[in-house]
Amino acid sequence: MRKGNHGVECRRRQACPPGEKHPSASGAAPSGGLTCLFPPAPPPLAALSAAGVAVWLDDLSRELLAGGELIELVAEKHVVGVTTNPTIFASALSKGDHYTEQLRRLGDAGTSVDDAVFALTTDDVRSGCEVLAPVHQRTGGIDGRVSIEVDPRLAQDADATTVQARKLWQTVDRPNLFVKIPATRKGLKAITAVIAEGISVNVTLIFSLDRYRDVMDAYQAGLEQAQAAGRDLSDIHSVASFFVSRVDSEVDRRLDTLGTPEALALKGKAAVANARLAYQAYEQMTEEPRWQRLAAVGARVQRPLWASTGVKDPSYPDTMYVSQLVITGTVNTMPRATLAAFADHGTLPVHPPTANDYAAAGAHLKALQRAGADITDVTDTLEREGLTKFEDSWQELGDSVGREMHPEAGDTCDDTGSRNGGPESAQLLAIYLNDHYSAATGGLELFRRAAEAQTSTAAHTVLTELTRQADEDRDSLAQIMAALEVPISHSKAAMVWLAEKAGRLKTNGHLLTRSPLSDVLEAESMLLGVQGKKACWRTLRILADTDERFSTKHLDALAERAEKQLVLLEELRISAVTRALRPRLFSTR
Repeated sequence: MRKGNHGVECRRRQACPPGEKHPSASGAAPSGGLTCLFPPAPPPLAALSAAGVAVWLDDLSRELLAGGELIELVAEKHVVGVTTNPTIFASALSKGDHYTEQLRRLGDAGTSVDDAVFALTTDDVRSGCEVLAPVHQRTGGIDGRVSIEVDPRLAQDADATTVQARKLWQTVDRPNLFVKIPATRKGLKAITAVIAEGISVNVTLIFSLDRYRDVMDAYQAGLEQAQAAGRDLSDIHSVASFFVSRVDSEVDRRLDTLGTPEALALKGKAAVANARLAYQAYEQMTEEPRWQRLAAVGARVQRPLWASTGVKDPSYPDTMYVSQLVITGTVNTMPRATLAAFADHGTLPVHPPTANDYAAAGAHLKALQRAGADITDVTDTLEREGLTKFEDSWQELGDSVGREMHPEAGDTCDDTGSRNGGPESAQLLAIYLNDHYSAATGGLELFRRAAEAQTSTAAHTVLTELTRQADEDRDSLAQIMAALEVPISHSKAAMVWLAEKAGRLKTNGHLLTRSPLSDVLEAESMLLGVQGKKACWRTLRILADTDERFSTKHLDALAERAEKQLVLLEELRISAVTRALRPRLFSTR
């Protein structure tokens, strides 16, 4: 842990009580016995709290609860909230035996792994809510919050996310709960729906400024629906978790790859710049008439929350993502190591961000773009990786829970294999479905690119509609996989997505720009993709004859739609061939 400086200035900040004599650096009293002019400085966490930043802990475990450490952190370290995520729960389960008795009991009762995970996590969060209840009451419901995340495997299914958010809210049954919903495109719809029902939400996994604006819009839409339903808006609370340190990790990696002096000079500044611009967007939102109308009827602001504030690069100060984001009215949720570091030697800035700071932040992101670090691609990548990490942690948590529930059985598995020809068949089906999901991800990117490239042609309308259908088809496949309890391998999908992007450089007669041949090649690629998709639906239709988890009606409809898509794509292909390859007759006159 890095320590602060311990010279005269540091001694003065730890000063003696008013009226007592202040020692010099040598330990002697000041000449003339003057009284100390330096009032005692508050400890760093106290100063941070006094500056208007809500100090939250990014950790929760039964060990933390049972040992009374959480109570101590609330009483002595100014902690007024707790956040959790699948990674935290997976880590908690690996420590000690605090969960063993409950898991054995659940195993003896025949509880499924998913239900056991639900029971463990909601029990811990409920206990955390009870510890924070006095803070919740003291702050009028603003703080004293504990967050629990919906199953990350549902992140691309708005309806399923809404259902589980409702179930978590009802099961924990504490007014100081926050239900965490990832800010995916599909998640935005769930956020609006849940807020409309009066459920308080912590929106998580926000990386980009555009997505953050979408989140603020989704929150306000939910409040408007709640108001229309006659709900008291003052009872609805929300925070928006804007992730910080991961931005620097990804940007710095890309800058190191570029390796130019200009690129290397930009390292270590993107995360704070991105976060400051997010706060500027928040300020702008609160000044708009839409928000003013909601505030006038009692709506609470959706506070910005700085998440992922643990420093990943050891060459950077270990409190930089706390010290550089001290802004009144925000939340900073810290891992225990970061909380301890700030308590020991954290410092506050001279002033909160100003207009000049915002301008500098915007200039930095533009400089990154010029250097070759595409911030939009960075944040898209981080969202995908964040979901994958949470899904992997959730899988790890489920595996650990299964082993603890049935220690005599060794490695556990779900019942997919027993109903479908044994474990090997289930594994092969999972591989098959993930391969098609990955192909659907790459295909969707291809459709989007083709539509964007032909905005000024007659094909644009058709391609835009086909893009929408491709997105829906991928969601249908994700729902089928969820019904079969097959986890989506987002890492594999991300690789295909990146491969499709790299494929944009394929030879088409022009090295870096499009040519008429691009339309032909894209049409042929889209045709092949839809033919593969149609084959997938027909394969699953065969399985549906003996497996009730499949909907024959739905699969028939999907196959029929794929056939119509092929007809439209063939028409586009013929048109592209005619434009690009048909010989033209030239007049000799």
